[in-house]
Amino acid sequence: MNSFLRGIFTLLVVFTYSETSFSETVKYTNSGICHESRSAYYSRIKNYIPYESLSECLKAGGRMPLLPGGSEMVSENTSEYSREKFGHGWADTDGDCQNTRAEILIKTSTSTIQYKDLDNCSVVRGRWISPFTSRIYFEASKLDVDHLVPLKWAWDRGASAWSQTKREAFANDPRNLLVVEASLNRSKGAKGVDMWLPPKNKCQYAARFVRVALEYELELPQHYPDIVGTHCSKG
Repeated sequence: MNSFLRGIFTLLVVFTYSETSFSETVKYTNSGICHESRSAYYSRIKNYIPYESLSECLKAGGRMPLLPGGSEMVSENTSEYSREKFGHGWADTDGDCQNTRAEILIKTSTSTIQYKDLDNCSVVRGRWISPFTSRIYFEASKLDVDHLVPLKWAWDRGASAWSQTKREAFANDPRNLLVVEASLNRSKGAKGVDMWLPPKNKCQYAARFVRVALEYELELPQHYPDIVGTHCSKG
């Protein structure tokens, strides 16, 4: 009798587990994320490839989404990040010898540019106002062209599923680039707006960060709009 009851109990457990597995479709989005029903974005996702289990979705190349608090679940793709995934340094898409860094320095300088030599490829002097501190700089060597949305941050939140062409375009997109102090750019690293904000112009920085992330359909932590609201509500 005990053996019979154990058998019935086992069948019930298997049936219940199977029913749960098949009733909760895992949604695989075009940004390469596998969303279970507990995902904060689950109910809002309308376009997706359905999978019967999380393991099947991950095997298909997907990765885990962010937790509601903004922290990220472990993903197989996270450890695979490298700068080369977004191209080998700054691109020169128009072939004029000025790469993206040079073109951004030229575009943002408020005075006449001085070049390294007569070919006008490398910028050495100009006049730049840092959006991080409002300080003025004249030497290009003291400045970095910062990826507003860091490449590693983007990789962990959807860019790992992009084509190489799209990643390179993102890395050279002027909307995502700022001319700033090299020291502050290095202290920022790959942090999002919940972990790092510049000394000045926090509202503009956070708002632009969120706008770029949304334009590229990256996974945005739920509390990021609140951060924008906090820093943009003054004045």
